[in-house]
Amino acid sequence: MTLPHWWSRAQRVARTFQSSTKGERTARHSVYVILLHDPAREGRWGLYVGQTARDPDWRFDQHKAGYRSSAAVRRFGVRLVPDLFQHLNPVSEWESRELEEAMADAFRSIGIWVEGGH
Repeated sequence: MTLPHWWSRAQRVARTFQSSTKGERTARHSVYVILLHDPAREGRWGLYVGQTARDPDWRFDQHKAGYRSSAAVRRFGVRLVPDLFQHLNPVSEWESRELEEAMADAFRSIGIWVEGGH
């Protein structure tokens, strides 16, 4: 699979984030990023940023199955992209929410189509 033209920029942005609660006793949540692809819109690529108390792989499967899912992930979700989030997890619930929003904003600021991050 050919990666989007902005891929290396997204990796650089993701590496700027660090977690302060990683490994703590209360660190039971994860932030995750899903690659999106909309072939109907000139092959537009994007990212979905979310947070969960579940395993990110399981959460991705839930999105694709339609359970408490984002419509964007259900329709356009390709795969998880651990390169963009694995270094952060696990974190506390409050930090997962902060990271979700901050990462989504950072990806948007470099011109990436972003869903989630709320």
